[in-house]
Amino acid sequence: MRTASRVDAIEPFCVMECAKAADEIAAGPLCDPAQGGRPMIYLNIGEPDFTAPEAVQAAAAAALAAGRTQYTAATGLPRLREAISRWYGERFGLDIAPQRIVVTAGASAALQLATLALVEPGDEVLMPDPSYPCNRHFVTAAGGRAVLLPSGPAERFQLSADAVERAWGPATRGVLLASPSNPTGTSIDPDEMRRILEVVRARGGFALVDEIYLALGFDDRYGTSALAHDASGGRDVVSINSFSKYFNMTGWRLGWLVLPPALVDGVERLAQNLYICASTIAQQAALACFEPASIAIYEARRAEFRRRRDAVVPALRRLGLDVPVMPDGAFYAWADVSRVAEDSWDLCFDLMRRAQVALTPGRDFGRHQPERWVRLSYARSMAELDMAMRRLEQILGIRDAARSAGA
Repeated sequence: MRTASRVDAIEPFCVMECAKAADEIAAGPLCDPAQGGRPMIYLNIGEPDFTAPEAVQAAAAAALAAGRTQYTAATGLPRLREAISRWYGERFGLDIAPQRIVVTAGASAALQLATLALVEPGDEVLMPDPSYPCNRHFVTAAGGRAVLLPSGPAERFQLSADAVERAWGPATRGVLLASPSNPTGTSIDPDEMRRILEVVRARGGFALVDEIYLALGFDDRYGTSALAHDASGGRDVVSINSFSKYFNMTGWRLGWLVLPPALVDGVERLAQNLYICASTIAQQAALACFEPASIAIYEARRAEFRRRRDAVVPALRRLGLDVPVMPDGAFYAWADVSRVAEDSWDLCFDLMRRAQVALTPGRDFGRHQPERWVRLSYARSMAELDMAMRRLEQILGIRDAARSAGA
C-alpha cells in the first residue's frame, strides 16, 4: 500500500524509541531483583509523577455516575471556558474573553488545529533549535516547513528578535515558540518576547506560543504569558496550553487554545470535523482544577518541582554534565555531555544498561550539535533522583578515571 508523502516527512520520535529500549532493559535481568538487578529509574519522559488531585478524580466519577458523557460543543464546555478565562485573570492579570478559548483534545490537538488554520503548503515557520520535535512535525503535517534556528546558552536556547528578523524570508509565515521550553526548561525573557512579537507583527505574520509549562515557573520574571504582550488586541498571538503538566492530567488528553477572535470560527469548524469535541468526562473533571483547594495542591507541587531542580542541576554539574542555563520552569535540565562522552545517544544507552538510569539524548530536539546534549526530566521523587545521581556518579566517575588514564 502506498502511503502519503507527508508520512515520509515525519521523522521517528526518538524519545519514544529510547523509552521502549528502557522498558526492554527494565524487563530483563539487569533490573530483576531475583538476579541481583535493580529497578530502572526513568528520567526520560516528561510526565509528572503526581496524579490529578482527589477533587478532580471525584468530579470525573460524579460526571460518569450522572451520565454527563454526551458530546460537548467543539469549542468545549462553556463553564470550562469561563473557568479558564477566570484563571488567566487571577493568575496572570489578563482579561481573556471565554469566547477566545477553545478546549481541545490535549495540547497536541491544539497545535494541529492552529497549524492547519494558519499554515499553507510551502509556508515556513521559524523555530529554535533545540525545541520539542512534535512541534515542527505539526508544521510539516500541515504542508509547511519548519526552519530551525540554532539557539545557544546566550539566547537561553530560545529565538531572539534579531534572529527572527535575519531569518525572515519571502516564504516565512510566522514563528512557533515555547516558553518555558521542552527540552531546556528555559523561558523567553519578557522584553525579548515583546520584541519578537513586534518583528512578527511588522511582517504580517503569526506567533504560536506553546505555554503548556507556563504555570510551572520558578522565577517571577518569566511568569508572563505572551498574551500580555499582544498589543494588537489579540490579532496575531495564539497561545497553546494544557491540563497535562501543571494540572497533572497527562492521560486525560485535555488542552486549550487562546485565539485571536477572527480565528475562532475557522478553528471551530476544523475541530468539529477532526475531533467533534474533547473528552466530556475530562472536561467535567477539569472544572475541579480551579477550585481553591486544588490550586493549593498544584502550588505545593510546583514548589516541589523547584526543590528537585535545585538538587539535580548542581549534582549534574558536579558530575561533569554542564547545565549552562538554569531552567526557570517545567521539569527538565538540558545538559552538555561533551566532557564525558562523544555522543549523547551512545551515552544514554550505556547508562540504561550500566546504571539503570534512563535519560533522553538530544537527537530528537534539533540538528545543531544534538550529540552534545541530553535531557533529564526531574519529574520523579527526590528519593529516585538522589539514587539516580549516585548511580551516575559511579559510572561517570569510572569514565573520568579512564579518560584521565588514557591522557
